Amino acid sequence: MEYYNYIKALHLIFVVTWFAGLFYIPRLFVYQIEAFHKPSPEKEILGKQLKLMAKRLWNIITWPSAILATLFAIWLIVLQPVWLEQPWMHVKLAFVVLLLLYHLKTHQFYKQLQRDEVKKTSNFMRLWNEGATFILFAVVFLVILKNAINWIFGVIGIVVLAVLLMLGFKIYKNIRRKNPEA
Repeated sequence: MEYYNYIKALHLIFVVTWFAGLFYIPRLFVYQIEAFHKPSPEKEILGKQLKLMAKRLWNIITWPSAILATLFAIWLIVLQPVWLEQPWMHVKLAFVVLLLLYHLKTHQFYKQLQRDEVKKTSNFMRLWNEGATFILFAVVFLVILKNAINWIFGVIGIVVLAVLLMLGFKIYKNIRRKNPEA
């Protein structure tokens, strides 16, 4: 079992790259949606470049990282099945399921935008961008504290974080309204 820590390190590396993709792809969606509403030829030039960037990020970094992070996680559980007896792990796995659902919904948005179907606003995507952040906070605190009871305090912290992000979003929206170049 001396290789357990190597598997754990690989799992963490791919979790980080997975989240990097999940953090960046909605920002690309924001730019794609905003480019869609620009006049020609700017619309076509930006649209083509942003679709290519999204395609590379999603297919070369985000999806492979999600798959590898999941495979290494399963391998870790096989090596240490005792983790499944821990209540905090049950809560963590619930958040992982939520992360997978977030990923799949993000994939749906990706496919729509690749087909030039703009069904959401750039403001929606700015908010959607925070979904992975909430899940990351919850999972990190659960893994570090290893206490299912403390996840309640973590959820309260996430709600406070959400309120602060919403306030920041509203302030930024007002700044953009006054200065569209911001």
